[in-house]
This record gives sequence, C-alpha cells and structure tokens, in this order.
Amino acid sequence: MANFQEIIASEIPVLVDFSAEWCGPCKMMPPILKQVKDAMGDKVKIIKIDVDKNPSAASAYRVQSVPTLMIFKNSETKWRQSGVMQANQLQQVIEQFV
Repeated sequence: MANFQEIIASEIPVLVDFSAEWCGPCKMMPPILKQVKDAMGDKVKIIKIDVDKNPSAASAYRVQSVPTLMIFKNSETKWRQSGVMQANQLQQVIEQFV
C-alpha cells in the first residue's frame, strides 16, 4: 500500500483499475486499458488493483463495485467512475489531466 501512495503521487496521471477475478465486466478492461496505454504511451500510468487481494485499498477509496476506474495526479483523486468504459472515452477523460 505504501508503494501505491508513491505511484499516485506522480505528476503523470495514474489510472487505477479496481477489479476482481470473479467480475465479468472486469475481464473486459485489460484490452481496453492496453488500447489506452498504446495510444497515450508515457503520458499515463495504468495500474490494476485486485480488491480481494487489497481490501484496504478498496475500503480506503470507498470502492463498492468493480470495475471502478480512478485517475490520480499528485496524490489527488481527479476522476472516478464505476463500470466498463470504451478506450476512446477513457482516453478523452485522461487527456484532461495530462
């Protein structure tokens, strides 16, 4: 968790995908996140957090449903949304914080 705090302290936007192994919609996110990463390169960091393996992170950020996507910059929550998003929509959201 300490490492997580270091990661989200970045000046580069950090997209965090809170997900779970058993969650059907969560399984749709990896190819979408890959598309976003391929399109944006070093302008964004993308990390995935399994809420079952990291319940403290899930509760700290009040994640009640998965997938929940959050964008952090300089340790501040800039944006959050639950549910699957298309790559182009997600990219537009991230662009606001680059």
